[in-house]
Amino acid sequence: MAAIKTPTLVRRLRQAGCEVRVAATPDAYAFVTPLSLAVASGGEVFDRDRWFAADGRVRHLEWSRWADGLIVAPATADALANAAAGRAHDVISALIVAGVPRVLWAPAMNPSMWGHARVQHNVETLAGLGHDFVGPVQGPLASAEEGEGVGRMAEPDAIVSAALGLRFDRDLRDVRVLVSAGPTREYLDPVRFISNPSSGRTGFALAEAARARGAAVTLVSGPSALSDPPGVHVVRVEDAAGMLAALAERFDDSDLLVMSAAVGDWRPADRSERKEPKTEGERSLRLVRTTDILATLATRRRHQVVVGFAMETHEGVERAARKARDKGLAFIMLNYPARPGVGFGTAENEVTLVRPDGSSEAWPRMSKRDLADAILDRAAARLAEDVG
Repeated sequence: MAAIKTPTLVRRLRQAGCEVRVAATPDAYAFVTPLSLAVASGGEVFDRDRWFAADGRVRHLEWSRWADGLIVAPATADALANAAAGRAHDVISALIVAGVPRVLWAPAMNPSMWGHARVQHNVETLAGLGHDFVGPVQGPLASAEEGEGVGRMAEPDAIVSAALGLRFDRDLRDVRVLVSAGPTREYLDPVRFISNPSSGRTGFALAEAARARGAAVTLVSGPSALSDPPGVHVVRVEDAAGMLAALAERFDDSDLLVMSAAVGDWRPADRSERKEPKTEGERSLRLVRTTDILATLATRRRHQVVVGFAMETHEGVERAARKARDKGLAFIMLNYPARPGVGFGTAENEVTLVRPDGSSEAWPRMSKRDLADAILDRAAARLAEDVG
């Protein structure tokens, strides 16, 4: 059913300034008509009946040379398998084998299929070939028995945002990027913990964007419901100590660290090995500071460019600048989670870039994927300065 969103996706791409041509497999016509796709794109649809133009030109070869990128939306398990195997038996796989420069997959299938080992193997194969992915995401699916697992195709606007990212040169090729994401949990006992509402979306977007720009990416994430980004090495941790250990193990071999995780500042001084029973009256909880991860890594910094995040409920540019100076950061992203629409778990954010010298830039509200690319733009420039 995700195919019914394709005409909307095509229109969104054209509204964003893209020139769009549509290729369709026979199965696509079970959900959308050739006319709807032609009207949305403003041109003829390339399908199995139009392999050759009227003058004899081979259409899949011509289109693969014309295009800057190919978006496969929705991408089925079968389409992924064909591409991973190097087959060219339909118009989509033929365009890929013909050498279209970049491929963006927007998978859509039931969660059991998406999680199958062979499907994930094919995804990893394609990611290793430089293909890009957006989604799938969690949400309602076509069949009621499928529930709301990960398998729903990303929304058209999210696909457009990812597609526009394909225009970037691979400016982070040969760069080793380390990203932290999500919350941490500090346990009081086996079932109770102190944490925060971070979803990890910003960090996951940073990892996806860095990989799309050619980087070798490791993502260290606290507890998050988000699925692992294809082509990214993901390390899952629980608490601040686990995050520090995972980052410290990989920091020396990295070129860029973006510390976007919402790491807890406090942990219980004593952790019970058993669930504490509920009792009447008040109870005191003694907290101690967790280790400052950035401050710790700063003592080992050699060539690395390090970017941090800071959260404040009120103006905090001066405080953020001090953090950037003390921890040797290239810059720090100051965000305000209490502002409506840009708090924890939202699709957008509104941040201020703060430098160690106290200068700052207030950025407009944007999607977290667009924010990720904006941050990487600045980080890439800093990396180039250091090399120069």
